[in-house]
Amino acid sequence: MKRFSSVSSFVLLSFACITDGYGQFEMRHLALQDAIEIAKDQSPDALNSKQTFRASFWEYKSFKASRLPLLDLDATLPQFQRKISQQTDITTGQQVFVPQQYFSSDANLSLSQQIGFTGGSIFIRSGLEAVYNITDSNTISSFLSTPVNVGLTQPIFQYNPFKWDRKIQPMKYSQAKQKYLEDVEQISIATTNYFFNLLSAQIELKIAYTNLSNYDTLYRIAQGRYQLGKIAENDLLLLELNFLKAQAAVENAELALDNALFRFKSFLRIKDTIPIELIPPSDIRFFNVNPNQAVILSQDNSSAFMDFQKRLLEAARDVNRAKLEGRFDAELTAVVGLTKNANTLAGAYQNPLDQQQLALGLNIPLYDWGVARGRIKMAESQEEIVKNSVEQEMIDFERNVYLKVVQFNMQKNQVTIAAKSDTVARKNYEVTKGRYLIGKMNSILDLNNAQIETDNAEKAYYQALETYWRNYFELRKLTLFDFRNNRPLQFNLDDISL
Repeated sequence: MKRFSSVSSFVLLSFACITDGYGQFEMRHLALQDAIEIAKDQSPDALNSKQTFRASFWEYKSFKASRLPLLDLDATLPQFQRKISQQTDITTGQQVFVPQQYFSSDANLSLSQQIGFTGGSIFIRSGLEAVYNITDSNTISSFLSTPVNVGLTQPIFQYNPFKWDRKIQPMKYSQAKQKYLEDVEQISIATTNYFFNLLSAQIELKIAYTNLSNYDTLYRIAQGRYQLGKIAENDLLLLELNFLKAQAAVENAELALDNALFRFKSFLRIKDTIPIELIPPSDIRFFNVNPNQAVILSQDNSSAFMDFQKRLLEAARDVNRAKLEGRFDAELTAVVGLTKNANTLAGAYQNPLDQQQLALGLNIPLYDWGVARGRIKMAESQEEIVKNSVEQEMIDFERNVYLKVVQFNMQKNQVTIAAKSDTVARKNYEVTKGRYLIGKMNSILDLNNAQIETDNAEKAYYQALETYWRNYFELRKLTLFDFRNNRPLQFNLDDISL
């Protein structure tokens, strides 16, 4: 559209004239996309989003590592004890106190693996224990070896957290990736707001300078006409009042521009003092989005829908835990292997003996006064609350996506109307001003109204541009789909330094 290029040139030219009064400066020209790229790289929001994802990434890595075999070494090297202990005399069967002095050491190397499906664990272990009893005459050594032991520990009728983690943890990680993409789009939205706030402040200052120049010219002409008796005194006073208001407006616009510039540079973490001049966006491409398609994309991609599913799983997990904890519990332990004791280290490994262990532990609450039943009912009630809440939130979310698409599809008419209105208002002001200057219009009120309409139309145009870009990025955030280029937004782990 010609309107976009003409406005861009007009704004740049106007600010070139404005800044010329302050001397010649190096100027940084920023388009909206330039500002967004800077914000994605170094804004506080971008840094926080990366740190948040890093935490989720390492949480998921820890979960994956917990599913792998664990190699563990447990050792005591050495332990010295000198004490008097109570023992049973093997001759008389009486309890006597016997002084003891010995060194002991032990080491166990084990390899264990959790069984996520059943909640149990298996292990293979090898160990060695040594005791050196110190007497007045000599030192007596004793060794106990366990060359190999293979064991199984299996809870029965117990809550299995590993089974639920297998479902929930991958979902949390996928949600974290989608949430990061949404945070990036939120940065684009925030940057758009800061960008257009600064751009509006620049436009306001340009308008203020233009109005000051116009009213200065009109006031000077009116003074001459008043001397000739061609206009009334009230028209002269009204122009003088407008001139004074224009001076005050320039000062206010300068202050507002400084404030908007500070907020803009603070968000983008721009630390240098190079003046910034914004380039109004001119690369608008209008296209229609199918609302139903957007809703489906949001269901597939949005972190909110993943959160809905995760909350339902967590509620079901809590019910399962309430039903199993504090009820009938059992645990099976089985160990088979080899063992041998001897007075020498070599002897402890010669001709080892078989070793077996089998145990079944039970815990049966006979009567708990309804404690377990109460926990179950509370968990089931909470699950129903979560289901109802998720169902309503899903309806609201889908409706929000649908309305956002409808609002976005309206932007073509809104921007076109705003651009046309700005052009018409500007032409109307030029015609009205020209008629006043040649004396064909005596009422200053018509000129004032034309000026106000021109200013409002220009502001409305840039507000329409801001609405277009904000809606565009909000739609991307809700669906994680770039409708402009017809491609999904892809998560790239290389964008985040881990």
